Amino acid sequence: MALWAIVSLPSVMIIGYNYYRQPSFWTSNIIVILLSSVIGALQFCAVIALSLALLIGIRIIVSASENRIKLVMVSVVTMAMFYFVSVTLNGANMSCNEGFLPLAIMLASILAVLWQFWNMYHQYLSYDKATKQASGRLNTMVSVINKLTRFVPLQVWQPIVKTDSAVIVSNKRAKLTIMFSDIVGFTELSDSLSADNLADILNTYMHDMTLIANKHGAVLDKFIGDGMVCFFGEPNSRGMRQDALDCVAMAIDMRREMRTLRQKWRLMGFEGLYVRIGITTGYCHVGNFGSNNRLSYTLIGKEANLAARLEGVAGKGEILISQRTYDYISHDYECEYAGTFTLKGFENKITAWQVLDPDANKGQLSKWVDHTLPGFNLHLNFKDMKNYDYQEIKSRLNFALERLEKEEKLETVPNVQQNNSSIDNKL
Repeated sequence: MALWAIVSLPSVMIIGYNYYRQPSFWTSNIIVILLSSVIGALQFCAVIALSLALLIGIRIIVSASENRIKLVMVSVVTMAMFYFVSVTLNGANMSCNEGFLPLAIMLASILAVLWQFWNMYHQYLSYDKATKQASGRLNTMVSVINKLTRFVPLQVWQPIVKTDSAVIVSNKRAKLTIMFSDIVGFTELSDSLSADNLADILNTYMHDMTLIANKHGAVLDKFIGDGMVCFFGEPNSRGMRQDALDCVAMAIDMRREMRTLRQKWRLMGFEGLYVRIGITTGYCHVGNFGSNNRLSYTLIGKEANLAARLEGVAGKGEILISQRTYDYISHDYECEYAGTFTLKGFENKITAWQVLDPDANKGQLSKWVDHTLPGFNLHLNFKDMKNYDYQEIKSRLNFALERLEKEEKLETVPNVQQNNSSIDNKL
């Protein structure tokens, strides 16, 4: 009767109650102790021991990883302890393989294993479905975010995505270096071009200028028609002087890139497109402006207006900077005094300086050669040339030189004949 109670009652309680509870250390511990006590009390009877050991193994597997070793040790100690108790009470010659009890325990264990497998399989299916749905939503969100980030400066959306920082109406006063630029003659050109050609020129220009702005770490504030506004100093500043140097370096690269674009547009029949740039350094309010429903990260202040005015009075291919910017960059870049200007919105006259091309006075070390005359256009960009292209470039230049000499001789012969004819008439 005692053996029946030890074997049947704990087994029924384990299968009927504990396997419906969520796996935790204490429920698993109770189950393992009860199953191990039955195995030990029956002196490791083959059928019953294997059946109950299978249930122990399932419970250990579904338990937390940090509890598995503890449960194994508890199971082994319990089995050994109840084995010695059973041997002491009943002797070592115990027969437990007869009757319906071993088969009933085995059947109950198989049913428990199958139920556990069925439950885990359906959980897997539900988790797999939920994972696919979450993955689809995540891919959609990533795709949408990648599209939306094209409308927001890199320095603005990256902290939001990485740290999930709050987005509210907030701005502060900061010292910035601001650049305004546009294309000289673009308005007149737009009157004579089709919408497709106009869009192609504008998109090509903005694409290349955006790459240069990103390369130098500028915040690309906005596009205004054929113009663009960039600034340095917020949200990431490298120091006021370095921000000014980075802005001027960016402007010089933009002016150089405009040479390459101008050459492409000349081949398409569009002449006379130059960039002009205005730069100043000073305090502005920068941050999120607008409302809680619609925000714009931009800058507001008198210095921004000054940069726009300097860009407006700059000539073709000129970079005009204010006195404050000149004080920061004059030791690194050669500048030329451009004069004082009376600008709209400013009572006092504004002193401006023109930034010269660093390669202009380097002679043979210059990386650019650009010269234009009526019927003649020479544009060499040594930075983009490859070693294996030098021979072809030489052959093209030699061919052009031969043609030039032939044309010169053809022009000389008629002039000589005309002079001889005039002499004969005089005689």
